[in-house]
Amino acid sequence: MQRRHRTAVWSAGLSVLLVAVVIGSAALGPVRIEPATVAMAILNGVAVPSGIEVGTATLPLFGWPVPVPGLEFSSAFSFPVEKTHEYIVVQLRLPRIVLAATVGFALAAAGTVMQGFFRNPLADPSIIGVSSGGAAGAVAAIAFPALVPFGSLHLAAFVGALATAFLVYAIATEGGQTPVATLLLAGVAVQAFLGAMISYMLIHSGDGLREAVVWLMGSLANRGWNDVTFALPVSLAGALVLATYARELNVLLLGEEDAHHLGVEVERTKLVLLALASVVTAAGVAVTGVIGFVGLVVPHIMRLLVGPDHRILFPTSALAGASFLVVTDTIARWPAGPTEVPVGIVTAALGAPFFLFLLTRREVYSV
Repeated sequence: MQRRHRTAVWSAGLSVLLVAVVIGSAALGPVRIEPATVAMAILNGVAVPSGIEVGTATLPLFGWPVPVPGLEFSSAFSFPVEKTHEYIVVQLRLPRIVLAATVGFALAAAGTVMQGFFRNPLADPSIIGVSSGGAAGAVAAIAFPALVPFGSLHLAAFVGALATAFLVYAIATEGGQTPVATLLLAGVAVQAFLGAMISYMLIHSGDGLREAVVWLMGSLANRGWNDVTFALPVSLAGALVLATYARELNVLLLGEEDAHHLGVEVERTKLVLLALASVVTAAGVAVTGVIGFVGLVVPHIMRLLVGPDHRILFPTSALAGASFLVVTDTIARWPAGPTEVPVGIVTAALGAPFFLFLLTRREVYSV
């Protein structure tokens, strides 16, 4: 009961922090908007089912119109908000903020799993090449669009990330066994190869060079609700399933042999954890590019605060990661110059010194 109470208290506190960060971020920009107005504009955008409407669709072969039932939605709130402010909040700022929260949530959740899986606080979602694979897919779509059989940059990056993860897993697996050390080394080798391929494609990217470089730095600029609908369902579903493996992650910290004796199907669990963490990471990388340090620093900080129990650590790290990326993206879009700073630069600039500070304080421990 104590563990459940701690989880509920920490999760509630971090959820309140996330809401405050979202409202604060949406209030900042070239046009300053009061936080209360932001909150009302967001609530005005909440729609609830209010009835059933019947539309029509045409059968593809016969051309006959057929009735198609659907839900009718209406706004749950009607606070008095100036139309210009409501448009700025809901259509311009909120999609980017929600996407930042989604990707931060996903990267921190995947980082927590990777650190527990590898029993190493230096592990992060890119350790098996997921980020490099996504980068390779995106740069290929930019530099050689005719050779990529996907019309979407997001889809090319998503497929590239997942293909790399499963390639690394296949290389490291022999006789039904996947040693963690072999998996790590295979990931390093594949990342090095993909880095060379990305460099080659950048040389031949022509007019797409700037787009490719900005994507590799990680950016949330010019993102909209379509990007949110691409990343949110995959990230949320994958994270929810990963949360059910918190006990197995705790047992794996004891070592694979002990985990096997305690009833954990080690190889199957490793495959599921790697697959889901890769999917969650790929969903984020596909829409924002490569954003580092979120999956490395946030889980480690939360481990220092709440302990190594993944039943508490996993949800708190995910929520903290969402707030962290919203804050760093707010800093990135701060009007400090003619060109917006990619958020990946900000996360590295803030994350690396803080992690070095923990190292000097000898507060980076094995998991």
